[in-house]
Parts: sequence; C-alpha cells; structure tokens
Amino acid sequence: MDYIPVISIQAILKDAGRSWPTTERPAASECNEIASMIGDACRDVGFFYIRDHGVDEELVNALFRDSQRFFAQPKEEKEKIRMENSGLHWKGWFELGGELTAGKIDHKEGIYFGDELPPDHAAVVARRPMHGPNLFPSAEAFPQFKRNVLAYLDAMERVSFALLRAIAVSLRLPANHFDGIFKPTPTRLLRVFQYPAPTDADASTRWGVGEHCDYGVLTILRQDAVGGLEVKGRGGVGWMAAPPIPGTFVVNIGDMLERLTWGRYRATPHRVKNTHGVDRMSIPFFFDPCWDAVVEPIAELAPDDDAPPHTREGGAQERWDGQDVVLSGARTYGDILTARVSKVFPQLIRGVNVETDAS
Repeated sequence: MDYIPVISIQAILKDAGRSWPTTERPAASECNEIASMIGDACRDVGFFYIRDHGVDEELVNALFRDSQRFFAQPKEEKEKIRMENSGLHWKGWFELGGELTAGKIDHKEGIYFGDELPPDHAAVVARRPMHGPNLFPSAEAFPQFKRNVLAYLDAMERVSFALLRAIAVSLRLPANHFDGIFKPTPTRLLRVFQYPAPTDADASTRWGVGEHCDYGVLTILRQDAVGGLEVKGRGGVGWMAAPPIPGTFVVNIGDMLERLTWGRYRATPHRVKNTHGVDRMSIPFFFDPCWDAVVEPIAELAPDDDAPPHTREGGAQERWDGQDVVLSGARTYGDILTARVSKVFPQLIRGVNVETDAS
C-alpha cells in the first residue's frame, strides 16, 4: 500500500458498549467492513486516518489553545511543572532537546500527562513508575487545562477500545479478545509536543523526531495544520507524507501489536521534521495494556510449523534498529514500558529497577 487510508469508524463506535454485531443485526456488515479496512491498513502500512470518531472538536481545539499558550510562556514559568519535579511519576514539561529518540536528541519540547492518581493510591505508594498525580500549570492562568486533559484521555479511551475490537475481528478473533490485557486499567499516556520553526542553516537536516517505531499497541495522533509527519513505506515505496486532514486523527500501531500478532500487523517507522516558518504542535495519545499484563504472541495466530518464526516479509531487517519484537522474551508491559522510557529520559531512571531491554 503506497498511501495512508482514511476510514470512517462511526458504525463501530455505536456498538461501543455492546458485543460486536452479529449477522442478525443490521450493523454487522458495515462493522465487519470497517474491521477489514483497518486490518488491511495494519497489515500493509501500519498507519491509517480515522474520521467520524465522535470526539468533540471543541475539546480538541481547547487543548491545542491551552498548550500553545503554555509553550509561549517564559521558561521560568514552564519550569514550575518541570518533569524532574514529579519524581517517579515522569509527568510534566521537558525543555527543547530534553528527550531522546533512538539515542538521538529530539528538536522539540513537550508535556507528559497520564491518569490522575492521588498520592495515597496503591500504585503511587508502591512507587510504580509513571503512576501519580499530573503536573498542571496554575488553575488561575489555565482554568480549564486539567479538565480538558482528563476529558481528552477518556474520549481517546472510548475510541481506542472501538479500534481494538475492530482489530480483533480483522484477525478472526472474538471482538473482546484484547480485554484480557487492557481491562480493568489500561495504560493511558498523553503527550503534547511543540516543534519550533527552523531558524538556522542546518534546519533542513535536523529532525524533530528521528526514525522510530512506537513501543506500545495503539497511538492516536492529532496534528495541527503545519504538517511534517512522514511514514516509511514498504516494498521500496520510500517515505510518505502523512499531512493533516481536518477533523481526523492519525492512528498507528506499535511494537506490542506486532508482537501480539506474530508480525502479521507490523509497527511502521516514522519521523517528524518541521520545515515551515511556524511552530508545529501535535498531541499523541498512547493506549496500551495494563501495567501488570504479560504481553505474549497470541496463540491462535501462531504460524504453521513449516512457516518462518513470524509471518513477515523482511521482518526485523526492515527496521532501522534491526530488532525483532515478536520473539523477545515475555515480560509485563510495565517492565517493557519502563525500560523504553528510561532510554528517552535516562536522567529520571535513578532508583528504578529496570530490566535489560535490547531495543
């Protein structure tokens, strides 16, 4: 596939609180068609746009407006919610150049958010990384920021579970197959990134984020109108632009879905470069298994004995890092996530027991 498809998900959202449609129900055909299109996109390109997603556009716009105002503040104001202030929670703001991707410095600044957990929550008391209260700018200056972030997390979860059901059906699994590792408490992570406008001669060779794959299951991205996201095509297609399309989100699959499906659905490398004369902003949401869930390839999808270890053409050789995420050892998602994030912010990992992660 040499393009990124746009898929309406309205029909599968209508069945959010019920079982997947059966042949006796009128919506069955339409929902199965959507599942098939999503499956094709996961298999052939690893990216797709979604429209008719039911997310309030005013909520999205409000989050962009507040984020833009936050980034426009003087550094001393932003430092009040600096990530280092959150300890093991790993939430808050990082400055330009403060994040690494594949060992290289990103040309962006950003804010990390997640589930809002009180200090007396069991996971916080146990000092579990990435669990705890968020760091928000002052309510006086940003009265709706906290409310909008938490509402956005909930809206994205609803969309994510609908997509997971469609992905399961596309694999000829029960629609609720993924509930076992996503319920009752999926890992929900929200980021807001700003990529500054290029200002010097080397801007054309400097990446906001270099080539990488996301390490979870689903990423749902909202872009502003600037653009700059590129997706690595397969079979010699080369890099493809993923331009903003008004009212849509960009969805991509990560390493953990590749692992779960024995490589039938593959994470696709992507990158970002801002070549325009204005700042670029994006809001990625990451929807992943429960912290204690063990992520292993799905037994029902195991290839035949005479097939290669996983059903991919090229496999790990097509990744920039040569890693094989399918055949790596079984671990909990919390261990995997902690190991990956420790490479993004190595200065924050002190005092945390991190298992070795080859990727």
